[in-house]
Amino acid sequence: MTGRAEAGQTTAELALTFPVVLLLALVLVQAALVLRDQLALTNAAREAARAAAVDPDPARAERAAATVLPGAKVEVGPRPPVGELVTVRVSYRSATTLPLVGPLLPDPQLLGRAAMRVER
Repeated sequence: MTGRAEAGQTTAELALTFPVVLLLALVLVQAALVLRDQLALTNAAREAARAAAVDPDPARAERAAATVLPGAKVEVGPRPPVGELVTVRVSYRSATTLPLVGPLLPDPQLLGRAAMRVER
């Protein structure tokens, strides 16, 4: 008779734990999306630094970063003489848009920086 009395226990346990497991899975996916944006931001900073190293126009660095990560904000430091390092800072707000997780987590502000030697 003990098997009959516990017949619905597994269903009840699943009903209690499934929302928690689902929320954890969505948080992991959201963390992976933020990591993807951070990697794209690093690449955008490198591209912007390369553009700033070969062209004195700061708009070219902004366009280079925008091709990799649209919506990124670029700050180019003062252009030093040839052979010195030019520094570029890029910031981006990574949107947390997944259902259930997005409203719970604020959008993180990602920051990246790169430096390259001025070529001409």
